[in-house]
Formats: sequence, structure tokens, C-alpha cells
Amino acid sequence: MSFTIEERGKPNTLDYRVFFRNTEGKYVSPFHDIPIYADEAQNIFHAVVEVPRWTNAKMEIATKDPLNPLKQDIKKGNLRYVANVFPHKGYIWNYGAIPQTWEDPGHKDADTGCCGDNDPIDICDIGYKVLHYNFIEWRKLKVLGTLALIDEGETDWKVIVINMEDPEANNFNTGYLEATFEWFKKYKVPDGKPENQFAFNGEFKDRDFALKTVKETHEFWKALISKKTNAGELNCTNTCVTDSPFCCSTTDAKAVVMP
Repeated sequence: MSFTIEERGKPNTLDYRVFFRNTEGKYVSPFHDIPIYADEAQNIFHAVVEVPRWTNAKMEIATKDPLNPLKQDIKKGNLRYVANVFPHKGYIWNYGAIPQTWEDPGHKDADTGCCGDNDPIDICDIGYKVLHYNFIEWRKLKVLGTLALIDEGETDWKVIVINMEDPEANNFNTGYLEATFEWFKKYKVPDGKPENQFAFNGEFKDRDFALKTVKETHEFWKALISKKTNAGELNCTNTCVTDSPFCCSTTDAKAVVMP
């Protein structure tokens, strides 16, 4: 399975979008159409890289737009960038999301006591390779654990992962956690905001806990895409989830990208 991307507009502008196409040439949603699993039995996942390491533009899956292209986040009419927090430059990992997951804002997590943040679950890839905006298929994904960031009263899980094809993969079992905690704690401070808070006193939870959390958010997504849960402002338009009431034709999908 592989995907290609198509850019619309110029980077670092309000109009910039990154759309995805599959091998059949069909436009797809990186939120809904890319399968969560590369190999379910082995707990091997797919992921979408939204922000390459060492960059500052806050790119994200546009969950409220048809086909959910990548776009740069906007606040008060301005494009968002993360500050450089010494000694780091931009994001310190390849940052992205696992498709077909959803942190349900109507579900209060029994461990954190907070509801979900209404987004796909986030991943921090600590591997050596610096990636570009693209879909990445991890053949052997090693989940190291997860950190429960509490962002404005919402649970925002950060799943720490590494590609098993990375030459350092066997050396990492908990790796890079201190830097990750410090980055998430302080990255909003340059914008005049307080340090971020965490569940579990900032303790990372292990691989088994992380896998359980990812799979739970996949179940929430299933309810979302089948209309068993109210989508609210989220756009669930897709082209490959054939039993979903939100599934649209190839022609309709093309009209979203090239109206």
C-alpha cells in the first residue's frame, strides 16, 4: 500500500493544502480512508506525518474539511508556528497521527478524568530519518509508550513510536522520553501561555498501555464513521469505507480537490 500527495497553494499560506491519492488514483482522506493497521496481528500501524522534524509550521489533518487534507493550523486569522525552545529547533520528532483513530470529546477517560480532544491520536516518531509531508507506511512499528497531555482540560495522547527498520530501533525501549516531556511541557510558554499539564504526574505509560489506548480510539472512530456518534463539526467524507454513510463517489471526491 502506498499513497501520493498533491499540493494546492503555496506552503506557509492560508490556502495551502496537501491532498492524498491511493495507487488507484482515487482521492482519499488521511483521517478515514488509510487503514489503521499494516498488520493487525503484529500491531503494525500506518501513520500520517503532519510535521517533519526540525520544522516549525503547525501542520495538521484538517478534520473539518472534506477529504481532510493537511493544512497549517490557524488561530485568530494567523498561521500557527511552534517556537524554538532551547536547545530544540521546531518539532523534535516527525510528528503525526494514526488514521482511523479518534479521541472522542464525549468520552471521559477513566484514567485521566478528561474527555478526548476531537482529533486522531498523535504520534511522535523518534527515528533518525527526517521525513517530509507524506504518508508513511511503517512495516515494523515499535510503540514505546504514551504520554497523556492535558490540553485545556482535554486528553491529548502522545504515542511515542519508532520504525523497526530504523538502525537504532533495537536500542530504544523507552527512549527520548525526557526530551519529549520537556518539549510538550514548555512549547507554548514563548507564546505567553503557562506550562502544559499532564495526567499521571507526567509519567509515561508503557507499550501495552499505549496499544490499548490506540485500539480504544479506533473503536471510537468506528462509531464516528458509521454515524453512531454525532460527528459535530468533523467532516467524515471518505471514498473507501464502503459501509459508511459518509462514503462518496470518486467524482464527488475529485470535485473537492478540483472544484
